[in-house]
Amino acid sequence: MRRALGPSGSVLVACSGGADSLALAAATAFVAPRLGIRAGLVTVDHGLQDGSAARAAAVAEWGRSVGLDPVEVATVDVGGRPGGPEAAARDARYEALSSAAERNTAGTVLLGHTRDDQAETVLLALARGGGPRGLSGMPFRKGVFVRPLLDVTRADTRKACAALGLAAWDDPHNADPAYTRARVRADALPALIAALGPAVVANLARTAALVAADVDYLDAAAAEALAAVRTPAGLPVPALAALPAAIRSRVLHAWAKELGAPGSALAHRHVVALDALVTAWHGQGPTSLPDGIVVGRREGHLVRVAL
Repeated sequence: MRRALGPSGSVLVACSGGADSLALAAATAFVAPRLGIRAGLVTVDHGLQDGSAARAAAVAEWGRSVGLDPVEVATVDVGGRPGGPEAAARDARYEALSSAAERNTAGTVLLGHTRDDQAETVLLALARGGGPRGLSGMPFRKGVFVRPLLDVTRADTRKACAALGLAAWDDPHNADPAYTRARVRADALPALIAALGPAVVANLARTAALVAADVDYLDAAAAEALAAVRTPAGLPVPALAALPAAIRSRVLHAWAKELGAPGSALAHRHVVALDALVTAWHGQGPTSLPDGIVVGRREGHLVRVAL
């Protein structure tokens, strides 16, 4: 917990009232004051279920009762966002948590994702062909967000709530087969456990940690490579072609984001199309990236093309 909370400053716990985040909030309320750290709570009301406002208010009241301060209810509007309902709710939630952290000058927001969540994330990435970045799962720390329970099982958070006399809320969306993650949780992962044994969950989570270390190294190498090959005229094709494929693809991905392509929309096929301008060029025209960005090959360089 000390690693998650950091040396000083203020933290917020994102708490839905479910067993995972409730156990995390209770642990934070106990540990933070003993470390001299101010700890608060944020609960997000997505407005997607009847009674969600009352439930959020109850979570907030519980947070105040255990000494967490500040305590906020963040009400978000999920409608009209791109992607499916899961992605829309997730994006709205993270935006609300980021705003709460900034408003309360909190350097850390604690999230209650467990080892089981990590295993589900890896399975989803495998099914979707997510590549190394997808297989690396959820990071322990990304920006202000920290996940201190990635080595803790979902069963253990339930046991903790029972031991503390806390009544956890079971989100019906977590069991709704309309949601992909719910199907993985209810069917895919239990089938793997039945076939291969209970160690599957820990092994999938360990795979994420191992792959994440490799991804971090390759990303750092790609950042150095991009800085080295960049010229005022663009990215020189011979220098790109000389890079190992794993580095070149990351260089092209990072460069596309620098041009303004949103990371959420930048897909593998876009990077493949950019790579073809380097390794399989036969005079083809420019390729299109998200957000109306067009890249072509001009005088031996990859450049952004104005149409």
